[in-house]
Amino acid sequence: MLQISPQTGPQGSPEGSSQASSQEQTEETAADWAARLASASPHAIIEAAARALPGRLSVVSSFGTESAVLLKFVADVDRSLPVLFLDTLWLFKETLAYRDVLAAHLGLSDVRTITPSPSALANHDPKSDLCFLDQDACCHLRKVAPLARELEPFACWISGRKRYQGGGRRGLAIVEADGPRLKFNPLAALTATEIGAIFADADLPRHPLEASGFRSIGCIPCTSRALGGATARDGRWSGLVKTECGIHTRALKAAAPEA
Repeated sequence: MLQISPQTGPQGSPEGSSQASSQEQTEETAADWAARLASASPHAIIEAAARALPGRLSVVSSFGTESAVLLKFVADVDRSLPVLFLDTLWLFKETLAYRDVLAAHLGLSDVRTITPSPSALANHDPKSDLCFLDQDACCHLRKVAPLARELEPFACWISGRKRYQGGGRRGLAIVEADGPRLKFNPLAALTATEIGAIFADADLPRHPLEASGFRSIGCIPCTSRALGGATARDGRWSGLVKTECGIHTRALKAAAPEA
């Protein structure tokens, strides 16, 4: 397993070390990076991650209402960084169109659209009704498992989460361990006002559904318009305790492919 030291760059862990020991090393490395980058700008955080392990860094984006800000910083550093986009096959057509508009606007050259395994869908959601029966299982099938598989070649990835989004994100670290990988959160410390200012200053296109009252946009069955006074994530899984799809709440590890 590769580890990234802020001082010395990639290092191999000792042969035969236990998984627990390797995880502890990753967590220590993440804490070192988080301390080092605590006051860094989003651009500097992305640049540091890209420099630390070239060719082993990816960006994960939903192309949602605030995604343009992260992707703008990514494009400023390196337009060729791989951007992983999860198409669950339940997305709004407006989100798919926005992906294309935003990628062209920013000049992103490696946007990869990831879809669920056809065999997994046939085995576990043949009627496409799992989203109404078990939302956690549906998210795992259509988001968690496909992303874990796609992240296998990468040692680090970047997310666009912010602390002001609330819930479990309030204490979000700039860098955190995700199984054997490091996950960078360059926008963690930004405020909603700062996000809005970046949209305006950079003349970034908005998601077309935002004007219709959507604040956080995911899959069609689990997304609704936000109510007055809503939080940044309101409208996702309304009426349920669930607030996250699962890609940020557990270490992502690819399972064996289904036949």
